[in-house]
Amino acid sequence: MIYNKSRYKFGVNTVKHKGKDITTSVGSEMDNLIENIESLYNFEYGRIPSEHDSRPDLTSYIFYQTVGYWWMLMQYNNITDPFEGFAAGNIIKIPKL
Repeated sequence: MIYNKSRYKFGVNTVKHKGKDITTSVGSEMDNLIENIESLYNFEYGRIPSEHDSRPDLTSYIFYQTVGYWWMLMQYNNITDPFEGFAAGNIIKIPKL
């Protein structure tokens, strides 16, 4: 069963990576969500606190009372690597769900 706050609820694809099958949301309906995400949700701005450096899951919990929307914070802010893009002090957009 796919967790209902997971990005995989928008569809999945299986691709080969280094000889292994990997499940990904890339190439699924998630692509449409990403393409239109700014028009689908209102947002507010927030600053990533120092204790949330590289931890979009913790920031998700603050705003949505679940760690399940970490991926939406990443996608909405066009961040592909939480260790580089989700840095303390950065200002991010936070979708109002």
